[in-house]
Amino acid sequence: MLPAYNEYGPWPASGEIDIMESRGNDPSYPAGGHDTFGSTLHWGTNWDQNKFSLTHKDYKHTESLNNAFHIYGLYWDENGLYTYFDDPSNKVLQVDFTEKSFWERANYPPTFDNPWKGEPNAAPFNREFYLLINLAVGGTADYFPEGQGGKPWSNTSPHSVNEFWNARGAWQRTWDGENAALQIDSVKVWKLDSNGKETPAFL
Repeated sequence: MLPAYNEYGPWPASGEIDIMESRGNDPSYPAGGHDTFGSTLHWGTNWDQNKFSLTHKDYKHTESLNNAFHIYGLYWDENGLYTYFDDPSNKVLQVDFTEKSFWERANYPPTFDNPWKGEPNAAPFNREFYLLINLAVGGTADYFPEGQGGKPWSNTSPHSVNEFWNARGAWQRTWDGENAALQIDSVKVWKLDSNGKETPAFL
């Protein structure tokens, strides 16, 4: 999820909510394969001060996530948020907004400018966000760490895309039609009214 408007500034100052991110690799991959997913909040004063590591959790399933459809859920209100797997009782990432602000959570030096000054503790996660569903391949932001599992490209190479394509003999055979496709059964969104009653907002 990304902010509808970057009211607190460019990424990650206005936040990012990753309900579910998973690599398609074999489960033996050291950084996690298709039996594992992560939930993360990205936030910070600027791109090189992203404090996502303070609001990240991984979930490892007992089998491949590909074997069945699953629910990747998010509950979010002014007091906090949590992500869950299949059932709200099976929480993955839990972030409480009531105890401290994200500025306090990060422990930034006083010389930094606070983009959330004067806002509630929930800022930047007190604004409207939109859903984003995508399938990405590769990347050079270290989501696939260097030197693990025979990764066929380097994050620092100016020709990383070419390196990936030139190594297609090692990975292309695993892209088996619908078995390798992103498949979504449904997307459902509810909002809570002032009495806590759920109202479908989008189905």
